Amino acid sequence: MRRYIVLILILLTVSSAVGLYFFRDYWIHRYDEMIARYAKVYHLEEKLVWSVIYQETYFQAWKIGADKEVGLMQVTPTVAREWAKKTQLQEFEKQTEENVNEFLRDPETNIQVGCWYLEKMRENYRGFPAEIPMTLAAYNAGASRVTEWSKSSEEAKKMTEEEFIKNINISSTKAYVSEILERFRTAETRSK
Repeated sequence: MRRYIVLILILLTVSSAVGLYFFRDYWIHRYDEMIARYAKVYHLEEKLVWSVIYQETYFQAWKIGADKEVGLMQVTPTVAREWAKKTQLQEFEKQTEENVNEFLRDPETNIQVGCWYLEKMRENYRGFPAEIPMTLAAYNAGASRVTEWSKSSEEAKKMTEEEFIKNINISSTKAYVSEILERFRTAETRSK
Protein backbone atom coordinates (compact mmCIF):
# COMPACT_ATOMS: atom_id res chain seq x y z
CA MET A 1 0.00 0.00 0.00
CA ARG A 2 2.81 2.35 0.92
CA ARG A 3 4.42 1.77 -2.52
CA TYR A 4 1.22 2.84 -4.28
CA ILE A 5 1.01 6.03 -2.26
CA VAL A 6 4.65 6.85 -3.04
CA LEU A 7 4.08 6.05 -6.73
CA ILE A 8 0.96 8.25 -6.84
CA LEU A 9 2.87 11.09 -5.15
CA ILE A 10 5.71 10.77 -7.66
CA LEU A 11 3.27 10.76 -10.59
CA LEU A 12 1.45 13.81 -9.21
CA THR A 13 4.74 15.66 -8.73
CA VAL A 14 5.96 14.83 -12.24
CA SER A 15 2.65 15.74 -13.88
CA SER A 16 2.51 19.01 -11.91
CA ALA A 17 6.04 19.90 -12.98
CA VAL A 18 5.27 19.13 -16.62
CA GLY A 19 2.03 21.13 -16.43
CA LEU A 20 3.85 24.07 -14.85
CA TYR A 21 6.51 23.96 -17.55
CA PHE A 22 3.94 24.07 -20.36
CA PHE A 23 1.89 26.77 -18.63
CA ARG A 24 5.02 28.91 -18.17
CA ASP A 25 5.97 28.38 -21.82
CA TYR A 26 2.48 29.40 -22.91
CA TRP A 27 2.50 32.41 -20.55
CA ILE A 28 5.76 33.91 -21.81
CA HIS A 29 5.09 33.24 -25.50
CA ARG A 30 1.40 34.01 -25.91
CA TYR A 31 2.11 37.46 -27.38
CA ASP A 32 4.92 36.35 -29.70
CA GLU A 33 2.89 36.88 -32.88
CA MET A 34 2.03 40.47 -31.93
CA ILE A 35 5.59 41.14 -30.83
CA ALA A 36 6.90 39.84 -34.16
CA ARG A 37 4.43 41.95 -36.13
CA TYR A 38 5.18 45.26 -34.40
CA ALA A 39 8.89 44.62 -34.03
CA LYS A 40 8.98 44.25 -37.81
CA VAL A 41 6.94 47.43 -38.36
CA TYR A 42 9.28 49.46 -36.14
CA HIS A 43 12.52 47.73 -37.25
CA LEU A 44 13.26 46.22 -33.85
CA GLU A 45 14.55 42.80 -32.91
CA GLU A 46 11.68 40.58 -31.71
CA LYS A 47 13.79 39.17 -28.90
CA LEU A 48 14.58 42.68 -27.67
CA VAL A 49 10.89 43.63 -27.48
CA TRP A 50 10.11 40.28 -25.83
CA SER A 51 12.91 40.89 -23.30
CA VAL A 52 11.57 44.37 -22.48
CA ILE A 53 8.09 42.97 -21.84
CA TYR A 54 9.52 40.16 -19.73
CA GLN A 55 11.39 42.72 -17.61
CA GLU A 56 8.62 45.30 -17.41
CA THR A 57 5.64 43.12 -16.49
CA TYR A 58 6.36 39.42 -17.03
CA PHE A 59 3.55 39.51 -19.62
CA GLN A 60 0.87 40.90 -17.28
CA ALA A 61 -1.23 43.13 -19.56
CA TRP A 62 -3.21 44.62 -16.67
CA LYS A 63 -0.21 45.92 -14.73
CA ILE A 64 -0.04 49.60 -13.69
CA GLY A 65 3.40 50.93 -12.70
CA ALA A 66 4.38 53.22 -9.84
CA ASP A 67 4.52 56.19 -12.22
CA LYS A 68 1.17 55.31 -13.86
CA GLU A 69 2.71 53.33 -16.73
CA VAL A 70 0.22 50.89 -18.20
CA GLY A 71 0.24 47.41 -19.69
CA LEU A 72 2.78 44.96 -21.05
CA MET A 73 5.43 47.50 -22.04
CA GLN A 74 4.57 49.95 -19.24
CA VAL A 75 3.71 52.81 -21.59
CA THR A 76 3.00 56.18 -20.00
CA PRO A 77 -0.22 58.05 -20.82
CA THR A 78 1.91 60.91 -22.23
CA VAL A 79 3.64 58.56 -24.69
CA ALA A 80 0.28 57.05 -25.72
CA ARG A 81 -1.15 60.50 -26.42
CA GLU A 82 1.96 61.48 -28.39
CA TRP A 83 1.68 58.29 -30.46
CA ALA A 84 -2.04 58.87 -31.06
CA LYS A 85 -1.32 62.40 -32.27
CA LYS A 86 1.41 61.12 -34.63
CA THR A 87 -1.00 58.61 -36.19
CA GLN A 88 -3.32 61.49 -37.09
CA LEU A 89 -6.26 59.20 -36.42
CA GLN A 90 -8.87 61.08 -34.44
CA GLU A 91 -10.31 57.88 -32.97
CA PHE A 92 -6.99 57.09 -31.24
CA GLU A 93 -6.67 60.66 -29.99
CA LYS A 94 -10.23 60.49 -28.63
CA GLN A 95 -9.59 57.14 -26.91
CA THR A 96 -6.38 58.35 -25.27
CA GLU A 97 -8.13 61.46 -24.01
CA GLU A 98 -11.19 59.63 -22.70
CA ASN A 99 -9.59 56.60 -21.03
CA VAL A 100 -5.90 56.14 -21.74
CA ASN A 101 -5.54 53.29 -19.24
CA GLU A 102 -8.22 51.22 -20.96
CA PHE A 103 -6.64 52.04 -24.32
CA LEU A 104 -3.21 50.84 -23.13
CA ARG A 105 -4.48 47.70 -21.40
CA ASP A 106 -5.20 46.18 -24.80
CA PRO A 107 -2.10 44.00 -25.42
CA GLU A 108 -1.92 44.70 -29.15
CA THR A 109 -2.22 48.46 -28.73
CA ASN A 110 0.29 48.44 -25.89
CA ILE A 111 2.86 46.49 -27.89
CA GLN A 112 2.37 48.77 -30.90
CA VAL A 113 2.78 51.97 -28.88
CA GLY A 114 5.64 50.49 -26.84
CA CYS A 115 7.51 49.43 -30.00
CA TRP A 116 6.96 52.87 -31.53
CA TYR A 117 8.43 54.51 -28.44
CA LEU A 118 11.34 52.05 -28.17
CA GLU A 119 12.25 52.79 -31.81
CA LYS A 120 11.85 56.52 -31.17
CA MET A 121 14.40 56.25 -28.36
CA ARG A 122 16.67 54.10 -30.51
CA GLU A 123 16.82 56.72 -33.29
CA ASN A 124 19.05 58.86 -31.05
CA TYR A 125 21.72 56.15 -30.73
CA ARG A 126 21.58 54.27 -34.01
CA GLY A 127 25.01 53.01 -35.03
CA PHE A 128 26.60 53.71 -31.62
CA PRO A 129 28.54 50.81 -30.04
CA ALA A 130 26.23 51.09 -27.01
CA GLU A 131 23.07 51.53 -29.10
CA ILE A 132 20.94 48.91 -27.34
CA PRO A 133 21.89 49.77 -23.72
CA MET A 134 21.40 53.47 -24.46
CA THR A 135 18.00 52.75 -26.00
CA LEU A 136 16.94 50.67 -23.00
CA ALA A 137 18.18 53.30 -20.55
CA ALA A 138 16.29 56.02 -22.43
CA TYR A 139 13.14 53.86 -22.45
CA ASN A 140 13.45 53.36 -18.70
CA ALA A 141 14.88 56.63 -17.35
CA GLY A 142 14.55 59.12 -20.22
CA ALA A 143 16.80 60.36 -23.00
CA SER A 144 18.10 63.25 -20.88
CA ARG A 145 19.60 60.75 -18.44
CA VAL A 146 21.34 58.93 -21.29
CA THR A 147 22.87 62.26 -22.36
CA GLU A 148 24.04 62.79 -18.77
CA TRP A 149 25.59 59.31 -18.58
CA SER A 150 27.26 59.70 -21.97
CA LYS A 151 29.17 62.86 -20.92
CA SER A 152 29.11 64.37 -24.45
CA SER A 153 27.59 63.55 -27.83
CA GLU A 154 31.05 62.79 -29.21
CA GLU A 155 31.86 60.48 -26.34
CA ALA A 156 28.46 58.74 -26.71
CA LYS A 157 29.35 57.80 -30.30
CA LYS A 158 32.44 55.93 -29.07
CA MET A 159 31.33 54.43 -25.74
CA THR A 160 31.23 50.67 -25.45
CA GLU A 161 28.26 48.96 -23.87
CA GLU A 162 30.29 48.25 -20.73
CA GLU A 163 31.47 51.86 -20.41
CA PHE A 164 27.96 53.20 -20.80
CA ILE A 165 26.43 50.75 -18.30
CA LYS A 166 29.18 51.59 -15.82
CA ASN A 167 28.18 55.29 -16.07
CA ILE A 168 24.52 54.65 -15.20
CA ASN A 169 24.16 56.03 -11.68
CA ILE A 170 20.61 54.87 -10.97
CA SER A 171 20.89 51.32 -9.67
CA SER A 172 17.41 50.28 -10.82
CA THR A 173 18.11 51.49 -14.39
CA LYS A 174 21.53 49.80 -14.41
CA ALA A 175 19.89 46.52 -13.34
CA TYR A 176 17.06 47.02 -15.86
CA VAL A 177 19.48 47.51 -18.77
CA SER A 178 21.80 44.68 -17.69
CA GLU A 179 19.02 42.15 -17.16
CA ILE A 180 17.30 42.90 -20.46
CA LEU A 181 20.61 42.72 -22.33
CA GLU A 182 21.40 39.35 -20.77
CA ARG A 183 17.93 37.96 -21.56
CA PHE A 184 18.04 39.41 -25.10
CA ARG A 185 21.47 37.96 -25.84
CA THR A 186 20.49 34.57 -24.41
CA ALA A 187 17.30 34.49 -26.48
CA GLU A 188 19.24 35.60 -29.56
CA THR A 189 21.79 32.82 -29.09
CA ARG A 190 19.08 30.17 -28.64
CA SER A 191 17.34 31.15 -31.86
CA LYS A 192 20.50 30.75 -33.96
